[in-house]
Amino acid sequence: MSKILFVMTGADHWTLADGTKHPTGFWAEEAVTPYETFKAAGHRIVVATPGGVVPTVDKGSLAAEVNGGQEGADRVARALASITELQEPIALEDVNLDEYAAVFYPGGHGPMEDLAVDRTSGRILTDALASGKPLAVVCHGSAAFLAATTEDGANAFAGYKAAAFTNDEETQGGLADRAEWLLETRLTEAGVDVQVGEPWAPHVVVDRNLVTGQNPASSAPLAAEVVKRLA
Repeated sequence: MSKILFVMTGADHWTLADGTKHPTGFWAEEAVTPYETFKAAGHRIVVATPGGVVPTVDKGSLAAEVNGGQEGADRVARALASITELQEPIALEDVNLDEYAAVFYPGGHGPMEDLAVDRTSGRILTDALASGKPLAVVCHGSAAFLAATTEDGANAFAGYKAAAFTNDEETQGGLADRAEWLLETRLTEAGVDVQVGEPWAPHVVVDRNLVTGQNPASSAPLAAEVVKRLA
């Protein structure tokens, strides 16, 4: 039984261009679905956050309209409540990458606030990428790529094909015009080859050991790809 590291945001807000603090955190679907997939395959999960703080769920991700109805929302909420690992995170600084078979970053707008500038997370990403272990990142989780730089100052993910939450999706979600910066744009500027799929549809991109998903709908196929690589 392998251990998989979940690196999660510790932020409970995202600071918009006008200084407003938009309540957020991690996106429930993007944690629950991979967690259930990995556990069903016999793997253990360890959650790590900046400072070891208990991660905050984005309440918007528990709404009926983003979970296929109230029944789906109730199921996700129950599943989330049962994940005891979320209540016992370790600090990013205490992560020993050698202990893990794979690394996974879920999204939500929280990573735009903290992981995008967290150097410890950036080092974990850089080391995981170099290790050849499966490194899986979904949706806004790829904001963490922005803190992953090599000794020469280049982005560690420059030249990699990757999926990430797109500018079109941010626009359709209603926050693009209030954001200080947009994820697809910043990743492209950092040299990442962002592969854009249809808005809100499952879209997974694999480049070497990097497995990325565009949005919440991509979390299930992304998790399945990781399980296949660990088999």
